Amino acid sequence: MKKIVLATVAMAAFALADAPAAYATCKACHGVKGEINITTQSKSHVPASQTKAEIEKALHGYKDGSYGGPMKALMKGQVAKLTDADIKALAEYMGK
Repeated sequence: MKKIVLATVAMAAFALADAPAAYATCKACHGVKGEINITTQSKSHVPASQTKAEIEKALHGYKDGSYGGPMKALMKGQVAKLTDADIKALAEYMGK
């Protein structure tokens, strides 16, 4: 059991080390690699289940206000300072 826990921790640390700097604010809600949805009412997306193109489109949409549902206002604030390069890096990191 101890080896499995250590391997899981090591894998999580490796995945986070590969994350773009812009992902630091995302991980609290979306997990180490976009694998979770912290809301019980499924208001937020699980980015890891989306394609890279879908994530990129969503982040650009949140930024310009053309995309989003219940989490739109929260996400707009989160992506406001992201550059196009940041958005592309986030999509590459989280998307399938």
